[in-house]
Amino acid sequence: MNFDWNYLFSLALYPDFWRATALVAWLGVLTWVIGTVLGFLLALARQSALRPVRWFAKTYIWLFRSLPLLVLLIFVYNLPQFAPSLSPVLSVPFWAGLIALVISETAYLAEIHRAGLISVDQGQHEAAHALGVRPVGKYRHIILPQAIRVALPSLGNEFITIVKLTSLVSVISLAEILLVGQRLYTRNFMVIETLVAVSFYYVLVVSVFGLFLSRIEKRLDIARMTGAEISVPAAVATEAPATARRVSDEVVVALDRVRKDFGDKRALADVSLKVNKGEVVSIIGPSGSGKTTLIRTVNALQDIDAGRIALDGADWISAEGNYRLAPDFHGRVTRLGMVFQSFNLFPHMTVLQNVTFGPRYHGSGNTDALRVAAMGHLARVGMASHANKYPHQLSGGQKQRVAIARALAMDPEIMLFDEPTSALDPELVGEVLQVIESLARDGMTMIIVTHEMRFVSRVSDRVVMMENGHVVADMTAAELEASPVDSRIRRFMLQG
Repeated sequence: MNFDWNYLFSLALYPDFWRATALVAWLGVLTWVIGTVLGFLLALARQSALRPVRWFAKTYIWLFRSLPLLVLLIFVYNLPQFAPSLSPVLSVPFWAGLIALVISETAYLAEIHRAGLISVDQGQHEAAHALGVRPVGKYRHIILPQAIRVALPSLGNEFITIVKLTSLVSVISLAEILLVGQRLYTRNFMVIETLVAVSFYYVLVVSVFGLFLSRIEKRLDIARMTGAEISVPAAVATEAPATARRVSDEVVVALDRVRKDFGDKRALADVSLKVNKGEVVSIIGPSGSGKTTLIRTVNALQDIDAGRIALDGADWISAEGNYRLAPDFHGRVTRLGMVFQSFNLFPHMTVLQNVTFGPRYHGSGNTDALRVAAMGHLARVGMASHANKYPHQLSGGQKQRVAIARALAMDPEIMLFDEPTSALDPELVGEVLQVIESLARDGMTMIIVTHEMRFVSRVSDRVVMMENGHVVADMTAAELEASPVDSRIRRFMLQG
């Protein structure tokens, strides 16, 4: 039996095949787009803190990943027998096929999205929180752009699966590519030639979409995003003028009997602490003493089990009964600038975009004004010439200085530093500490968790030492200097 090449080539111009190809492409794209959107929402529900929402998402994914698509197609198409009002839609094979495909594929696409969401570092959520970004804005501007980059290859593969699954829609008489081929070879018995043509049209749809997807992947590839160093005018590259530093009697942060447990371990044991305006308070202590937990409670990155925290004399966080945040928490949290030990810059944004994001999100000025202010903050930390670069192009010290500029761009009253040099190579520590010292000279209120003991001695108005969740020493610089050399805090500082 000879292969009929002339017949095969004639199918390249067969109108029914092209109509079926257009239908498959349209059905595949609609299923993929709708399923991708619904799958993302389902993935969020799967991670929800609300148990009923989480249970619904888990059940949906389990059920429709277990149910064969063929069964679902026949069920949806015949559903008008039990619900006649659905007949105008479900009696049309295209719409019945689309609905069945979307119901089924949403479950698979949700798990792909969940993998993307899980891949985004927790620090990105924390950075958004510190900037006062609400959940919708966080997912729209920060989490989704990063998650979709990770999920995109798998989402593309799922489109290929969807295109191939459209062949099952022939069971409800939708004239897709395979059904057109079947009708041909049942008349002329040229099965192999016809199936080769069917394969070509499926490959065509997948290849066109694959080309489109590869272009999107390239645009989203952070490694390909690069920015050049820019020339900064001398007028821009000057530091902010120093102001007279003065510690006032006004208490800006007050922790009252704050307690936090992690299982059987008590991280904070009824800690009380007050910080005055203009004061630099350094928190020191051995690893696991509760330092980081303490500073993270101030802006609610870590909840508390008991006690209360006041900000500027007003209720801020309370755990007297249930854990509660102030009603205006997202509006006031911007008064607290936060610098993390892992930088937590947004990798898909340039340095300048990182610094302007918070003020832009909160509508703190027009684009030009925000850019000028951001360049000023970057100049202050010596990073103005790197404004167009992306975080992956910077060294650790440079990233941390950008993180400081991002926090300063929110015009905070208080700066929180959580071991800002612990992730840096020794030779990069100095450049970050110099920036923090300049903030201290300018009168910025700061709470600093650090292991840099020489820095603590130079910059601190008060030094608080923690051990096993307790504050074991709370001394002014003068009291520390006058304390015995063999005291616990002096011995710890000398060892550091």
